[in-house]
Amino acid sequence: MEAFFNSIPSWYRTAILVGGLLLLWIMEGAIPRLSFKSNRYRHAGTNLFFTLTTVVVNLGFAFLIVKAAEWSSREHFGLLYITPLPVWLHCILALLMLDFIGAYLVHVIQHKIAWMWHFHKIHHIDTAIDTTTALRHHPVESIFRVIALFLAIITMGVPIWMVMLYQTISALMSQFNHANIHLPQWLDNALSWIIVSPDMHKVHHSHYQPETDSNYANIFSLWDRLFGTFVKIKDTTSIRYGLDEYQDARYQEIGSLLKVPWEKVNNEQCNQLYHSKQ
Repeated sequence: MEAFFNSIPSWYRTAILVGGLLLLWIMEGAIPRLSFKSNRYRHAGTNLFFTLTTVVVNLGFAFLIVKAAEWSSREHFGLLYITPLPVWLHCILALLMLDFIGAYLVHVIQHKIAWMWHFHKIHHIDTAIDTTTALRHHPVESIFRVIALFLAIITMGVPIWMVMLYQTISALMSQFNHANIHLPQWLDNALSWIIVSPDMHKVHHSHYQPETDSNYANIFSLWDRLFGTFVKIKDTTSIRYGLDEYQDARYQEIGSLLKVPWEKVNNEQCNQLYHSKQ
């Protein structure tokens, strides 16, 4: 595994991620959890655009990530190098910490800090959550996540092959837990004790703020359970997706979504909508 991810070609990783997306896309058509009125192809096109912006940002910071991992590995700098560990244990702990810092923690921060939320919320404006929603991130939010990954690599001590492994798993898991697929309830419940299942993550996309501010994890569900941010909804088909102040159809278009962080929101209206749900 180390040799494979140490020198994995970019096209190979791309093929894995595109293959996962297509498989889940097909499954959504065969066993959907919910039926949406929106055009699946137009919806996917909007979200795929943000894949391109994420790729551009990631390529721009790739040199920084690679150098951080190489330096950490060469100098044995980071908490995971304090005590010699078997490679398998180092890998497991690295995946856990990259997921905690690079996904869960930065996600929570974006919900709590107002100016960061303005960039993150375009992910929550989607009113038809499916596997392509995993791709909908504002370019500035992509920078937040790259910085969080960089900090995780430096503080923990993670070699580049483990970073590549983590990023592959993280992208596939994000596609999976956003997927609009119907799993047997017993299976979804069982999965949610270890990883983030589709029904578990659907709660996070609820229009109801106390539910929106929950279930932040991407790979391992233990972070939400450990830090008290886990919320379970008995019937996820009753969830209404999106944000109340962005229900207009124009907010599903690329141009409007890119402008969202700089728009003034009617705070009085938002407060009324929030309190009406209490």
